[in-house]
Amino acid sequence: MLLAGLLAVAPLQPAVASAATVAANANQFSSGPQWVTSDQRAATKLIALLQGSDLDGLDPRQFKTKQLLKALRSASGGNLKAVDKANAAFNRALVSYATALRSAPSKEWAFVDRAAVPETPSAAALLAEAAGAPSLESWVDAMPFMHPSYAQLRRGLVAARSSGGARTEAVLRVNLNRARLLPATGRYVVVNIAAQRLYMFDGGRQLDSMKVVVGQGRDDRKTPMMAGTLQYASLNPYWNVPVDLVGDDVGIYVQKYGLGYLKSRGYQLLSDWGDNAAVVDPATIDWRAVVDGKIQVRVRQLPGPRNVLGKVKFSFPNPYGVYLHDTAQPQLMTQEVRLFSGGCIRLEDAARLGQWLFGRNLKATSNTSDIEVPLDRPVPIYVAYLTAVPEGQSITYFEDVYGWDAKRLAESGGGADRGAAN
Repeated sequence: MLLAGLLAVAPLQPAVASAATVAANANQFSSGPQWVTSDQRAATKLIALLQGSDLDGLDPRQFKTKQLLKALRSASGGNLKAVDKANAAFNRALVSYATALRSAPSKEWAFVDRAAVPETPSAAALLAEAAGAPSLESWVDAMPFMHPSYAQLRRGLVAARSSGGARTEAVLRVNLNRARLLPATGRYVVVNIAAQRLYMFDGGRQLDSMKVVVGQGRDDRKTPMMAGTLQYASLNPYWNVPVDLVGDDVGIYVQKYGLGYLKSRGYQLLSDWGDNAAVVDPATIDWRAVVDGKIQVRVRQLPGPRNVLGKVKFSFPNPYGVYLHDTAQPQLMTQEVRLFSGGCIRLEDAARLGQWLFGRNLKATSNTSDIEVPLDRPVPIYVAYLTAVPEGQSITYFEDVYGWDAKRLAESGGGADRGAAN
């Protein structure tokens, strides 16, 4: 749930390869894929990507495509020196493009853990992968150095631009810019707020997914868009009710049903927010003042069948107090639009996610509260807001439930501006 007073976080700048790093790898550009061939389709495909890189929020001029075309023409006669020079120029352009794509993802993202920022592949690794592809043209078209959805979203954007669909173009541009952060490979979790679904990825493929409940549409309860790392699970978790939710989620029911409501739901009132806080008699509290926000109190819910968090929660450090957790209200998963939480992410099948993350079933062996189970290797998590998602050969569009697309489109003139959507 959202912590009071923490509505924003200064985004970290992702680590990217500098011009000096690229220059240091200059010797690697002499080896790699062969762009100068009889049909030159792969080279043509790469030039088209670079010339249209304004779609990616980049400045096409930085890639000097006129020089690439000149090098390609010079090599067409078969002179070996010219061929080597052209291949090196295209390799350098490919590495520069892949690096630039990772250099400035959307400012909508909050980086709460630098470890979650995907690394740009080294020049050697990128060129080796391209050289080993059965078809260099198909490899360039698929853009495997980006998230699996990226190339298809980009092609959809090209089609929308060609057909004059300004609104669709603008929505796709916003989503493409958000998707730039997502990894190309590795093991990670994506939560799509707009779709209210969680996806598990490994090795560049989506392996599983499930429904989730996310934050309500109120500004103080929206689930924030961020990148972090899942680090541990808690079995038999307490629910420490965020202070900004105590009035609405507990206090109003105390007023309606009396103090017995607290006992029936397993709530305790504590003296402070320290580890050694004492239990306080709730009869000593002015619950009207709590509901009105005039006083703040610490309330927690004991583990048990009524606990909001269910049997397990999965934590990733962030200043919003957001985490993934089991749910005591599985009926909410039957709703088409699942905006019911105070900001945290409720899982359709917490046990299945635990099995995937830890490689074993997570089950408490005692009634001890908050049993912490660390992950041997933290798993990146990306809480995204993607209203356009490739499915098969088409793109599915989701409702702009938080109004964030509308905000971005208003900032860019509703799609009239074809520059970067940062």
